[in-house]
Amino acid sequence: MNTSLSRLQTFYGDMDASELLRVMITEEFAGKITLVSSFGSGSALLLSLVAEVDTDLPVLFLDTKKHFPETLEYVETLKKHLGLTNVKFLEPRVDLVKNIDPGGELWNSQPNRCCWLRKVEPLQRELKEGEYKALITGRKRYQTAQRAEMDTIEMNEDGRFRINPLALWDKKRLDEELKKRKLPEHPLVKKGYLSIGCAPCTKPVKKGEDERAGRWAHTGDLPGGEQKVECGIHVGGKPEWNI
Repeated sequence: MNTSLSRLQTFYGDMDASELLRVMITEEFAGKITLVSSFGSGSALLLSLVAEVDTDLPVLFLDTKKHFPETLEYVETLKKHLGLTNVKFLEPRVDLVKNIDPGGELWNSQPNRCCWLRKVEPLQRELKEGEYKALITGRKRYQTAQRAEMDTIEMNEDGRFRINPLALWDKKRLDEELKKRKLPEHPLVKKGYLSIGCAPCTKPVKKGEDERAGRWAHTGDLPGGEQKVECGIHVGGKPEWNI
């Protein structure tokens, strides 16, 4: 079968999330597709939609060793609630951590390099070893300016497809669907954490702020003065350092 971006977008680009997932998982990329999930505040919906298609689909969780305890608990909660049977914990390489971040404080001075070490490298390694041709993500257009134009089906620089079933959903629709499905909520949401990443780099969001305003909030005070908005797993290009 000819798997080209233009063909996939033409035939499936306008499909709603559930049907798009069914086609991608069972037909176009059967056995060669995976989902990466942060198990953060909004993760339950996409995981629920995927579970309706295949509870044994590989779900990749980037275990950065910097997560809130509540997030690790939430992984187990959703696994049990949705019947997920193939959640894989991807950890940073021990030798790289020893060489690059022996004190565990890299997040505070070089956040991009820390994200590469604890997220980007482990994910790239797993995708290569698993020979995956497509990756399902939970990104939405409304979240950031960098995501405002993305399509439901994209291709990364490495030739791997990115499937974004919720790309066109707005916050209202997401909240309504979450409520309808009665899915377990991340324990930190009630404490004001509306977008949840690693503990050192995530703060509660103030009333009226963007839901991702609490992500890497400290980076606005670093040289350059611009707050980091992406960890790097969904951004193309090569890092600015050598290992």
